[in-house]
Amino acid sequence: MAESGRIRVAKDKADLVKSLISSDGGNGPFQTFADVIVFAAALGVKYKKRVPFEEVSKREPAPIRLEVFAVSGYDLIIKLLGITETQNIQILSPNDEEFDKQRNEIFEEYANGGLEVLQGELRGAVDYTDRILLFLQHEKLNNKKEDEEFDLTRFLS
Repeated sequence: MAESGRIRVAKDKADLVKSLISSDGGNGPFQTFADVIVFAAALGVKYKKRVPFEEVSKREPAPIRLEVFAVSGYDLIIKLLGITETQNIQILSPNDEEFDKQRNEIFEEYANGGLEVLQGELRGAVDYTDRILLFLQHEKLNNKKEDEEFDLTRFLS
């Protein structure tokens, strides 16, 4: 079960999360662990991939305090996911530790699913930034094609 005051990272994804950070001489596209986790959670939601995990990373990255997410405004994403997933506005209750844990767990599981998507996309890549940009560009083009309808009127001139 999730801790109420922290967001955890699965142990098997810890190295990936660390490699996506630009600190310590790395060339990752993200500044903080929280940035990586929020991006991964967004991917998890997009691909409807919510993956529970058993083992939690105790070291780098250790469970991240919720205050780190709140400073960047990411706490809203955690809350929105909680409401969307449970369809229960009570999950926003600030005085109920069980709701806090449930919200965090939903967010963690989507982030874990998104990290699995990233793992697959980044396999064999040397520069993660370029690969992520290509991945996002590909997604954008695919979504644009799906949104367009075939219109015969463009042939009538």
